[in-house]
Amino acid sequence: MIRVLVVEDDPVAADAHRLYVERVAGFSVSGVAHTGAEAKRFVEQHQVDLLLLDLYLPDAHGLQISRAVRATTPNIDVIAVTSARDLAMVRAAVSAGVVQYLLKPFTFATLRDKLERYAQFRDAITAAGEAAGQADVDRALATLRGTEGIGLPKGMSADTLDSVVAALRETPEGLSAVGAAGAVGISRVTARRYLEHLADTGTVVRRPQYGPVGRPELFYRLA
Repeated sequence: MIRVLVVEDDPVAADAHRLYVERVAGFSVSGVAHTGAEAKRFVEQHQVDLLLLDLYLPDAHGLQISRAVRATTPNIDVIAVTSARDLAMVRAAVSAGVVQYLLKPFTFATLRDKLERYAQFRDAITAAGEAAGQADVDRALATLRGTEGIGLPKGMSADTLDSVVAALRETPEGLSAVGAAGAVGISRVTARRYLEHLADTGTVVRRPQYGPVGRPELFYRLA
């Protein structure tokens, strides 16, 4: 099992990330930390393979925590979780030992893809021991960095899916297909397709809302 420490200051998000990780085969959550100091103490006292690390913590920047942890425990890898889309931040993350960069808000399918690719990367470099040549190195890095195969149905894009999830996060009471379409800037039919996919994968729950006349309208809210 790959042991994961979830580092996230928002308790609701931390619990969601923990539940997501626990749904992926081969991964277990060793603990949850809400500050950088808690994360460093936990790593000193427990065995951890991977940090799922929010970059904006109340007491320190996540990249500072990544550098500090890896200075004492270099075998720990880091997946950064952040809403920062600044490419300079991405560059800084790579230099701090971050192996994957995950933008908020994200779906379970997106996180699962990142974790599964990380597991494949670990297996590849552990089993081989030594690369036979450049091709082996390229294959290992391609496994880690690839973006295909996230598991979306044909014709759906990860960017649009993330936009729908973001709209749902901003509306805790839920959205109809019409509401989601207006919030994201897509058609009602397209919005319903994305919402139904999220419902089928357990990311959202459906509930009918009855009006004074006619059929009830389906509303979707994050699970």
